[in-house]
Amino acid sequence: MKRGILIALFLSLIVPITEAQLWKMRRYEAAAGFGSTSFFGDVGGFSRPINILGLRDLSLLQTRFNLNLNLKFRITQEINGRLSLSYGILNADDRRGSNKDREYFATMSIFEPALIGEYYFLKHWSEDSYVFKKGRINRIKDFLGALDFYLFTGVGGLSYSILPNTALKTAMARDNMVNKGFTAIVPAGVGTTLIVTPDFNLGVEFGGRYALTDRLDGYDSRYSQYSPSNDVYYFFNLTVTYKMKTGFNGLPSFRR
Repeated sequence: MKRGILIALFLSLIVPITEAQLWKMRRYEAAAGFGSTSFFGDVGGFSRPINILGLRDLSLLQTRFNLNLNLKFRITQEINGRLSLSYGILNADDRRGSNKDREYFATMSIFEPALIGEYYFLKHWSEDSYVFKKGRINRIKDFLGALDFYLFTGVGGLSYSILPNTALKTAMARDNMVNKGFTAIVPAGVGTTLIVTPDFNLGVEFGGRYALTDRLDGYDSRYSQYSPSNDVYYFFNLTVTYKMKTGFNGLPSFRR
C-alpha cells in the first residue's frame, strides 16, 4: 500500500516536469512563406496632410509579392532565434497619389537577409502534451483555438535593384542617383501559428521593414514637404513550418 502511494506520488511529480520539457524535442524549425508586399516611398502615394497614417497609400496598384525561407532555433519555450532570407518585388507608381503629373514609376527587386527574434506571448497547451506529441489527437475540434501568437523584431540588410521608367530614369540621372544599392533595415511585426500536427504549423505573419535609406525607389525627396522620412515596406505572408526533431547531440535529426 505504501509502495503504491509512493509510486503515485513520484509519477505526479515527474510527469509535469517531463511534459514541461517536451518542446525541447523539436528545437529546430524550417519555415517557408509567400505573400504580398506594399511599398511606401517617395514615388506614388498621397501627401501627409491628406493621408492620415498612410492608409490612402494602400492599394492593389502598389501590391507585389515576396517569398521567404527561415531557419529557427528555440532558445526558450517563448523565444525563438530566426535566420530569414526573403526575395520580393516592390512597386512605386505616381498614377495614384499626389504627384500624378510627375509620372514616375519604378519596380524594385529586393533580397533581404535578416536575424530576427520572436517572442511568443501566448502559447497553446498542446505543445506540453505528451498525448499530442504522439499524434493521438487527430480531430479538427481538438485544434480549434490551437493558436500561438508572437511579436518579432530584429536587424537585417537589403540589396535592391531599381528598374525605372523613362521619366524617373531622367530624374535619377539629373540627381546622380544609382539604380542599385544595399542598406540596413529594421523588421518588426506580429504573427500567429496554428498547431496542426506535432510536426507542422500553418501561420499568418504581418510585418514592416524600416529602411535606413530614402532611395529604394530611386528618388530622394528628403527636402520635400511630402515625404521627409525613410522608405518603408510591408510583408503579409502565409507560412508553413516544419518542426525537426532534436537529436541526442543537440542537432536536428531527420530519423523517424
